[in-house]
Amino acid sequence: MKTPRRKFSASFKAKVAIEAIKEQTSLPELAAKFEIHPTQISNWKREFLKNADLAFGSKPEKEDPDVDTAPLYSKIGQLQVENDFLKKVLGK
Repeated sequence: MKTPRRKFSASFKAKVAIEAIKEQTSLPELAAKFEIHPTQISNWKREFLKNADLAFGSKPEKEDPDVDTAPLYSKIGQLQVENDFLKKVLGK
């Protein structure tokens, strides 16, 4: 019987990557400590360093949460009904 695949949280991955970046212990020692493969630690470290600039970059632009879509959808529905009515009337 197979064991289920383990899933690691982002905070755990960051913790392991930071430990690897410090280089106070070797990769095999870290792998034994956290019970993961050394290659996985190297991958997480590489990804952490690649995306490190996102921590200090500008904040991502958020969509305007102030826009209320309900009136817009009701207007679209109204226009669709009017359009269908005019097609029927003019199509005769």
